[in-house]
Amino acid sequence: MKTNLMILLVAIFSMACFAGNAQSNKKTKILFVLTSHNKLGNTGKPTGFWIEEFATPYYYFTDKGYEVVVATPNGGQAPIDPKSNEPSFQTSSTKRYFNDAVTQKVLASTKKLSTIKPDDFVAVFYPGGHGPMWDLANDKNSIRLIQQFYESKKPVAFVCHGPAALVNVKDKKGNYLVNGKKITSFCNTEEDAVQLSKIVPFPLESKLKERGAIYVKGADWSSFAIEDGNLITGQNPQSSELVAEKLLGQIKGN
Repeated sequence: MKTNLMILLVAIFSMACFAGNAQSNKKTKILFVLTSHNKLGNTGKPTGFWIEEFATPYYYFTDKGYEVVVATPNGGQAPIDPKSNEPSFQTSSTKRYFNDAVTQKVLASTKKLSTIKPDDFVAVFYPGGHGPMWDLANDKNSIRLIQQFYESKKPVAFVCHGPAALVNVKDKKGNYLVNGKKITSFCNTEEDAVQLSKIVPFPLESKLKERGAIYVKGADWSSFAIEDGNLITGQNPQSSELVAEKLLGQIKGN
């Protein structure tokens, strides 16, 4: 009888330890939202998301033990803007990505936005590239997710053309979410410099101002990011790590 009782106690203790370890090992989840759009207007050229703006924040968080889940409007393969693959735009993070079969598989099998539950995540991050100007700016599931994250006081972060996903988001009162808030994004002069001002569906800086945003920026091609409450925005590819740092600060502060 004593032997059986001892076995039972050991079993209960082992199960409790296993449950405790499973709970402690459960990773905190961050949602990354990428574009599914791969056509650069009527140019006949491809576009998509900018690989550096994904890779740097992705490894920034995964290296710290966070789980990053990637979603797109259509699910499946997220299109990388081939322009961002050019040698002059490579960074240590992009080089790491192109040698990382596991993360490449993540981008080949992204979740569909319509299946995402905001309660599963502590924050959401939108990398840029020109693709979001066409799909995420108008995607109802993306708009709903941003509203839910923002209203739940969870940090919502964007970089470069990522803020295009904000232009049609409204708050509970029906006002544009960016109205009266300090926002940055890829600016008009940077768009002019890459000669795409007449190709994109709208100038992002101008559209944000039109929606009532207090638009601010740093020098062209410099690292610049700003926070207004739980809304975080970065200006350009050079700002991706700074946005990730600010996002992590808010995650830890919540």
